[in-house]
Amino acid sequence: MNLLLDTNVLLWWFADSPRLNDDARYMITASPVIYVSAATTWEIEIKRALGKLKAPADLEAALSESHFATLAITVAHSIAAAKLPRHHDDPFDRMLIAQAKIEALTLMTGDLRLMDYRAGIQLI
Repeated sequence: MNLLLDTNVLLWWFADSPRLNDDARYMITASPVIYVSAATTWEIEIKRALGKLKAPADLEAALSESHFATLAITVAHSIAAAKLPRHHDDPFDRMLIAQAKIEALTLMTGDLRLMDYRAGIQLI
């Protein structure tokens, strides 16, 4: 199973946070490919600039050191995100849902509000 990490999961990974349980850590280390969306890095950099969170200073290097693959945002992704039901208005999360669906990825998240989108995608 290939995973797509939500922003919260990625930040917990980098911080070695106890909020990321042992099962989740195992899944990340055992998955053949772990993807991080450009939407996630965009969200992190915006919130870092606003002083709302801490993240690795060189996010690109941190992703590379963790052997995470990056996932670009395509036109198909943006159209799919716009067509999603309005369960959730966070544009970054909506993009991750669309990417997980189109790319057949399992989205790992700590955001229970995303469970409303579980039809058509795999969520952990």
